[in-house]
Amino acid sequence: MTEQRATPEKPGTTEKPGATERRATTGKPATTAERAMTAKRALDVTVGTLLLLALSPLVVGTALSVALGGGGGTGGLLRRRTVAGLDGRPFTMLTFRTKSPLAALPLLLHVVTGRMSLVGPCPLAPTHRECAGEGRRRLSVRPGLTGPWQISGRSDLPWEERELLDLHYVDHHWLGMDLLVLARTLPAVRRRRAARFA
Repeated sequence: MTEQRATPEKPGTTEKPGATERRATTGKPATTAERAMTAKRALDVTVGTLLLLALSPLVVGTALSVALGGGGGTGGLLRRRTVAGLDGRPFTMLTFRTKSPLAALPLLLHVVTGRMSLVGPCPLAPTHRECAGEGRRRLSVRPGLTGPWQISGRSDLPWEERELLDLHYVDHHWLGMDLLVLARTLPAVRRRRAARFA
């Protein structure tokens, strides 16, 4: 019976940590796009969780304000809207029943649970015209709490321009772009609010 000898490992062929696990689950190494999406999701979970913890008193205060102001009547504290999520899967998006920017606070829950992203295309109904045809590729990423449409500097942005901004983001997004959009979102919201009350 012939004895089988183990072949010595060649220098420089040691696998990187995680390579075996990736092949075991997907059958092939992670692509650049997959690594980018993993980094994006890690940013969403980390920043989304920190924001939820830091803003939890504001969330409670806004809920009480809406309830005491009559918003908690038959309609409840929250508005519910069905939107298209990743790969077109519909989900119910929740916002507070108030016209202030604080209405978006519940969206952080969607970010942490994976329904939405901090940065992404504008959330749209599954039957919206921008979710069909060429625009359907917007569904390859999660809808965003903010995005290029939010920092455009115009509150009356035509849907054609919004669609172009969203599709450009879908085709070219990377972590640095997300960080830039996040940094510019609050100043953009403040400018629109100041212009509204000017």
